[in-house]
Amino acid sequence: MASEEASLRALESLMTEFFHNCTTNERKREIEELLNNFAQQIGAWRFCLYFLSSTRNDYVMMYSLTVFENLINKMWLGVPSQDKMEIRSCLPKLLLAHHKTLPYFIRNKLCKVIVDIGRQDWPMFYHDFFTNILQLIQSPVTTPLGLIMLKTTSEELACPREDLSVARKEELRKLLLDQVQTVLGLLTGILESIWDKHSATAATPPPSPTSGESGDLLSSLLQSPSAAKLLNQPIPILDTDSEYICSLALECLAHLFSWIPLSTSITPSLLTTIFHFARFGCDTRARKMCSVNGSSHNSLLGQERGRLGVLAMACINELMSKNCVPMEFEEYLLRMFQQTFYLLQKITRENNAHTVKSRLEELDESYIEKFTDFLRLFVSVHLRRIESYSQFPVVEFLALLFKYTFHQPTHEGYFSCLDIWTLFLDYLTSKIKSRLADKEAVLNRYEDALVLLLTEVLNRIQFRYNQAQLEELDDETLDDDQQTEWQRYLRQSLEVVAKVMELLPTHAFSTLFPVLQDNLEVYLGLQQFVVTSGTGHRLNITAENDCRRLHCSLRDLSSLLQAVGRLAEYFTGDVFAARFNDALTVVERHAQSLAALQAYAHWLAQFYSEVHRQNPEQFISLVSTALEAITPLISSKVQEKLLLSACHLLVSLATTVRPVFLISIPAVQKVFNRITDTSAQRLPDKAQVLVCRALSNVLLLPWPNLPESEQQWAVRSTNHASLVSALTRDYRQLKATASLPQRKVQLEDTKVIIHQTLSVLEDIVESVSGESTKSRQICYQSLQESVQVSLALFPAFIHQSDVTDEMLSFFLTLFQGLRVQMGVPFTEQIIQTFLNMFTREQLAESILHEGSTGCRVVEKFLKILQVVVQEPGQVFKPFLPSVISLCMEQVYPIIAERSSPDVKAELFELLFRVLHHNWRYFFKSSVLASVQRGVAEEQMENEAQFSAIMQAFGQSFLQPDIHLFKQNLFYLETLNTKQKLYHKKIFRTTMLFQFVNVLLQVLVHKSHDLLQEEIGIATYNMASVDFDGFYSAFLPEFLASCDGVDSNQKNVLGRNFKMDRDLPSFTQNVHRLVNDLRYYRLCNDSLPPGTVKL
Repeated sequence: MASEEASLRALESLMTEFFHNCTTNERKREIEELLNNFAQQIGAWRFCLYFLSSTRNDYVMMYSLTVFENLINKMWLGVPSQDKMEIRSCLPKLLLAHHKTLPYFIRNKLCKVIVDIGRQDWPMFYHDFFTNILQLIQSPVTTPLGLIMLKTTSEELACPREDLSVARKEELRKLLLDQVQTVLGLLTGILESIWDKHSATAATPPPSPTSGESGDLLSSLLQSPSAAKLLNQPIPILDTDSEYICSLALECLAHLFSWIPLSTSITPSLLTTIFHFARFGCDTRARKMCSVNGSSHNSLLGQERGRLGVLAMACINELMSKNCVPMEFEEYLLRMFQQTFYLLQKITRENNAHTVKSRLEELDESYIEKFTDFLRLFVSVHLRRIESYSQFPVVEFLALLFKYTFHQPTHEGYFSCLDIWTLFLDYLTSKIKSRLADKEAVLNRYEDALVLLLTEVLNRIQFRYNQAQLEELDDETLDDDQQTEWQRYLRQSLEVVAKVMELLPTHAFSTLFPVLQDNLEVYLGLQQFVVTSGTGHRLNITAENDCRRLHCSLRDLSSLLQAVGRLAEYFTGDVFAARFNDALTVVERHAQSLAALQAYAHWLAQFYSEVHRQNPEQFISLVSTALEAITPLISSKVQEKLLLSACHLLVSLATTVRPVFLISIPAVQKVFNRITDTSAQRLPDKAQVLVCRALSNVLLLPWPNLPESEQQWAVRSTNHASLVSALTRDYRQLKATASLPQRKVQLEDTKVIIHQTLSVLEDIVESVSGESTKSRQICYQSLQESVQVSLALFPAFIHQSDVTDEMLSFFLTLFQGLRVQMGVPFTEQIIQTFLNMFTREQLAESILHEGSTGCRVVEKFLKILQVVVQEPGQVFKPFLPSVISLCMEQVYPIIAERSSPDVKAELFELLFRVLHHNWRYFFKSSVLASVQRGVAEEQMENEAQFSAIMQAFGQSFLQPDIHLFKQNLFYLETLNTKQKLYHKKIFRTTMLFQFVNVLLQVLVHKSHDLLQEEIGIATYNMASVDFDGFYSAFLPEFLASCDGVDSNQKNVLGRNFKMDRDLPSFTQNVHRLVNDLRYYRLCNDSLPPGTVKL
C-alpha cells in the first residue's frame, strides 16, 4: 500500500503547490501536464478510489472525481467488465459512508459521477441504479441525498448531451417516464408529511381584522369554501432540516416539470401542496418574527422560508409555460390559476398596518419576479383558454393585476407589469378584430378596467403626481437601444396609452386632453413674465418653489405632447369625420408645438383634401400660423434640437400636406432666400439637408387634388433649376481644378465642399425616388450638370476613400431613383468609368489597406452593380460578362481567403442577382423544349462562369461566418424555388452531392449549429431531386469516406437511415445520422490504444 500512500502525499503537495498564489504559470502548466498524464493511465482509477477514501484535501478529491468522470464519459467502452462492476459497487458505498461529512460540492460531484454510470449502464448492467435512489429518498436519514441524486438524474438523463446514440437517448427518456408516477408520488408524500407535521404545531394566529374582506372574491375564485379554508391556514414554522428537504424536493419538481408532459400523474394533491409552499413567499410574518428576535440565525431562517416560496413559484411557472394542454388537464390548470390568484390577492391586500407597496417591498425580490413571470405566462399563454370559463372572474383578476402593477417597489418590476398589460391589450384588440359582431359586449366588459389603466399610466408619467419616482430615473446615460431610462419609461407608458386609445378612442382623448390643457395654460401664461432687457428676453420668475413647479409643469407638457403625437394615427382614415373636432382642437392649440404638430401632418393632409374646393380659410390660417412659428427658428443661432424640430415640421408640411399656396407664403420665401444666399451663414449639416429637401419638395411634388394642367410645371421647373444651381455653385467650379495637384489645406477645403453638396443632392434625389415621372424628370434636369461634374471628379479622388465613399453613395442613390431619367448612354458611361477605375490593384488597395472605409467603397460599387443587373429588358445585358468577370476574377480572389466578412455579403448578393435576374444568360429555354418537357434538355451557355459562381457559393459554406452561410443558403434555396436550380442537369450531375456532402459535414462539425433546421431542409431539397441516387450511391459513399468509425458502425448508421421521402422523417434521419456518427467517434477515441475490435 506504500505506493498508494506515497502517491497520495505527492498528489496533495502538488495540489497545494498548484493553487498557491506564488506558483508561476510555467510551473502550473508542468503540474497540469503531469496530472493529465496520470489520469490517462489504465488503472489510475484504483489510486483515485484510495485517494477519495483516505484524504481530506478538497483539491485531491475533486481531481480524483474528475478522473472518474473522464473514465466514465470518454473511456467506459474500453474498461473491462470486472473493473466496471467494482466501480459501480465502490462509489455508491463511498457516498453512503461519507455524504454527511463531505463538502457539498464534492458530494454533488460524486453524485453526478454515479449518475453518469447510470446513464451508460442502467438498466442492463446497473439494474438497481434507480431503485437505490428511491430507497435513499424513502429512508429518513438519507432523504436529502436521495433528492440530490434524483435531481441530478433528471438533469443528466432526461436531456442528455450528445455523447449518447439517439436510440439510447430515447430509451433513457422512456425508462424515466415509466418512473414519473412513482417519483411524483414520493415527492408529494415528503412535502405533505412535513407540512402536516408542522401545521399541527403551528400557533393559531389571533383573528385578523381583515380576514372578512377576502371571503367574497376568494370563494368566487375557488368555488369551494373548504379550499379557501385550507389556503387560509397559518403557515407552519419549519425546522432547518425540514426546510432543506422541502427546498430539494421543490427543485426536483421544477426540473421534472421542465420535461415531463402535462398529464394526470401531476395530481391535484401535488398541486395543492406546491401552492401551500408558494405561500411562504408572500408571508411577511416570517420576516417580522426574524427581525423581532434579532438573531442572525432567525433572519437567515426567514430568507430560507422566502426561498421556498420562490422555488414553489418556479415549479408553477414550469407548468404554466407549456402551451399544449391535454383536455383532462384543463381542470387542474383552472385550479392552479384560482390558487395563484388567491396568493395575488393576499399580497395586494390593504389593511391599516400595511400599504400594498410596503407589503411588496417586504417580499423577496426573486419571489416578485417569479410572480410577475407567472402573470405574464397566464396572460400570454392561457388567458384565451380560461376566459371562456364562466366561473373565472377575469375582471376581478384585472383589478388585482392593477393593484399589483401600480404598487411595484422597483422600476424594473413596473416595466415588467406594463409588458403584461401590453400583452392583454394586444389579446383584446385581436379578439375584437376576429369577433366584430359582439365588439360592444367585449368592450363593455373591460371598459372600466381600461379607463382606470389609462388614467393611472398617465399619472405615472407626470411629475405633478409622481415626482419622487420620476426624478430617480436617469436621463443622461444611453442604453443599448440608444435611449435613456426616462425615455424608455415614457415610451413604454405611451405604448400602453396608444393601445387603449385604439380600443376606446373617445375615452382616451377626453382623459388626456384636459390634463394637457392645464399644462398648456401654464406655458402660454408665461408670456406675462417675460421681460425684455438690453441683452434679450428673460423669464422673470425667481422664487425657488415657483421654479420647481414650473419645471415640473413643463416636463409634463413635453410628455403629454408626445402622448398626443403618438395618438395622431387614430384621427385619420375612416374616422376622420367622426373625430374631426377633437383633432382640430389639438392642432389649433399646437400650431406652436413643432413635434406634436408634425405627428398630425397626415391629418392635415386629409383636412386639406376635404376642404380645398370649398372654404379653405380655416386650413390656410392653420398652415400660415404654423409656418410663422417655424421660420424664425431656421437659423444657425438657434439651439440644434429646436432647429431640427422646426426643419422636420417644414419637411412634413412640404411632403405630406403639400398645399398649393406654400410657395407664396412670405415666411417660406424668406427661407428660400436664406438658403440660396451665399453670404448667409450655412446651417449645421443635418438642418441644411432637411431645409433643402423641404424646398426641393415644394417645387417638385405634385399638388394634391389638382389636374395635371394646373400643376404649373414650367415655372416650378425653372425655380428648381435655380435652387439647385445656387446650392451647387462651389461644387461645379471644382471641375476646372480637379486634375491639378492640391496642397493639403486646399484638399481639405475641397473635401468639405464635396461632402456638403453631395449630402444635400443625395437627399433631394432620395426624397423624389418614389414620386411621379414628372417630378423625377425635373429633378434630373436640375442635377444633370452636377452629376457630370461628379463623374469627372471621381478619377481624381480614387485614392481618397472617404471622398470616393460619398461619391458612390450619391451615384447609388441616383441609380436607385433616377436611372430611367439618366438615360442609357450616360448610365453606360458611368458604369464603364467605374469598371475602368476599379482595377485589381485598386480593389486590393481599398479592401486590404484602407480598412473599413475602403471596404465600404467597394461594397457601394457592388451595390450599384446590383441595381444594374436587376434592370429588366436588354439595355444593360452587354455589361453582364464584365460584371461577372469583375466579381469572379478580381474581387473574389482578394476576399476568398480572408476571414473578415467585409465585402463578402455584397459580393454574393450581386452574384445571386446576376443569376436570379439573368437566368436566360445561362439557360436558354426554347418554347419547344418547355412544351416537350423531358425530351430536350435546356441549352446551357456561359457554363464556365456558372460553375465558377457555384464553386464560390460552395466555398462560402466552409467558412466560419454564420451570417454569410445563412444568406447564401437562402440564395440557393430561392434559386431552386424560382428557377429549379437543383434540377438543372449541370447542377444535378456535377454539383448536387458535393453540396449535400458539405452540408452534412457542417452538421457533423457543429460549426453552424444555430442553422441546423435550415441546413436540414436544404439537404432534403437537394436530395429529393434524386432520392434513388442519394440512397443507392451518395449515402454509402459518404459513410465509406467517414473516418473514425469502423465498418460495423458504418453499417449500423446506414441501416438506421430509413429510406423516407417526406421532409420531417428525412430531416430526423439526418440529425440521427449526425448525432450517432459523432457518438461513435467519441467512443472509438476513448478505447485504450491497441484495442482489437472484432
